[in-house]
Amino acid sequence: MPRSRHATDTQQKRLAHATHAVCCSCCALGLRARSEGWGCDVHQYLGYPCGHVFLTCWHQLMGILFISNNNKHGGDHAAILCPAENGPCSQQCTAVAGRTRCSCFPGFSLMTDGRMCEDVDECATNTHSCRPSEQCVNTVGSFICELQVTCPAGFQLRNSVCKDIDECVLQTHNCGMGFVCENTAGSFLCNPKHKCISGFTQDSHGNCIDINECSSLSEPCGSGFNCINTVGSYTCQQKIIMCNPGYHVSPDGAMCVDTDECQMGTHRCGVGQICHNLPGTYRCDCQTGYQYDALRKVCSDVNECWRYPGRLCAQTCENTPGSYHCSCTAGFSLAFDGKNCEDVNECDKNPCGQECANIYSSYQCYCRQGYYLKEDGHTCEDIDECSQSIGNLCTFKCVNVAGSYQCACPANGYVMSANGRTCKDIDECTTAAHNCSYGQTCYNLQGGFRCLSFACPHNYKKVSDIRCERISCPSNSLDCQNSPVRITYYQLSFQTNIIIPAQIFRIGPSPAYSGDHIVIGIIKGNEEGYFSTRKLNSFTGAVYLQRQVREPKDFLIDVEMKLLREGLGTSYGAQLLYVRTLFVMPPQNQKKFL
Repeated sequence: MPRSRHATDTQQKRLAHATHAVCCSCCALGLRARSEGWGCDVHQYLGYPCGHVFLTCWHQLMGILFISNNNKHGGDHAAILCPAENGPCSQQCTAVAGRTRCSCFPGFSLMTDGRMCEDVDECATNTHSCRPSEQCVNTVGSFICELQVTCPAGFQLRNSVCKDIDECVLQTHNCGMGFVCENTAGSFLCNPKHKCISGFTQDSHGNCIDINECSSLSEPCGSGFNCINTVGSYTCQQKIIMCNPGYHVSPDGAMCVDTDECQMGTHRCGVGQICHNLPGTYRCDCQTGYQYDALRKVCSDVNECWRYPGRLCAQTCENTPGSYHCSCTAGFSLAFDGKNCEDVNECDKNPCGQECANIYSSYQCYCRQGYYLKEDGHTCEDIDECSQSIGNLCTFKCVNVAGSYQCACPANGYVMSANGRTCKDIDECTTAAHNCSYGQTCYNLQGGFRCLSFACPHNYKKVSDIRCERISCPSNSLDCQNSPVRITYYQLSFQTNIIIPAQIFRIGPSPAYSGDHIVIGIIKGNEEGYFSTRKLNSFTGAVYLQRQVREPKDFLIDVEMKLLREGLGTSYGAQLLYVRTLFVMPPQNQKKFL
């Protein structure tokens, strides 16, 4: 509690005693410090007035005297005397121009006598620094700030604490004779001395009176009932409400609510119609895609495809009950909007055996080179170029491969040309790949070679590598005179399966003269009848192949030509060596090699 401005005598005595105790303790501290050798600068840490007393006693010049004066506290207080330094002044003394001037410590002011100092009341002079929520309390030479405490109603401040006021003990309550006071925090209650039965309550005089539940309770009855108060209780009576057609009483009986004929099924909408509830009634509407037929009083389907031709679907419009559906022709699919049609890329499903090209509304299958598209339009079949070729693909043999073909040559005697189609004969005689003996002559053949040697018959001499001439005959040798004048060796080759008859050799005199006449014939080597001779004119004869040669075969035939010139006859001989080739070609290719 803040102290009052006028302290009691007891309080003044306590203050004086406390001041005396402080001065003695601070002085004793100064004397001890001087005796133990401490410095005097310790006084700055003690505060006022203890520091001043400490410093004075440290100099051993201090005297303490309790004097009585009429200060503002109305009691005695300790005055500090310093006869050695302060002179006539009670606190501080200074000499100015040879004269004594007294002054006071902070918190004190010089009295009118110019010597004594009195305490300054900072609280009264409003020179304190307390906050608005604090109370200033003056002290000797200073002041203190105490927190102000305000107690609510029903409480009082005791020892700086708000404590409850017991109105029942202090008899400050207003309870009547029929009630008992009961203290509560900050207040009190008046409890009746005896209780009333249910439905009643006591008044201020202790009488039991009826409780009106209809007004005291928030909702004694439901919203559809009226509350009627009775003595000690109440009753609920249902309200009677009359509703218009299309409305009915709510479940709580409080109001009329709309009757939903659509939900209850009491409407009279026809089949296919939609019932829409309205306040007090309802409405029958046709479903979307239907229109009302006033004649038949029914909802009939709207054919949107007829009503909006060409405007609903990009391709085909199909009417459905209450709506329509768009569809697309083959090769198209319905777009996301359900109306337009998009081309279907059938190639994404790999319908073709090899290549697929998407086209508008369809697709086309293609085959790679060397294949042909079968009748199903999807599958690719390899082309057998060897069997179907009209032209000449290979000179010897055609081998079909997947998607193409390859040409092959006989295993021996030929190599493939750079064009990959024709076979080139290997000249074994030139490359010295033959095995002919020294006395034989190597003759290259298509696909091989022959080692041939011939000697002139008796009575002939060899005039060249292929020709022998008759030596003069004795006059008596008729056989010698009938033998050929000249024998010439020819090597010929022709193809197997050649088309017959085929002319393979011609013979005639050189030079020929008008009137010449020849006779040609095969005198040896045609036992199997493969060859025949013909006279082309009077001076030219020819040898023909008249029988098909199915397999490679060698022939050695002697052909004789007799020349009749100017009545004289001369015969000439030719030995023909026909060596087969290894080409066995189909008939359409034979002409090329004739």
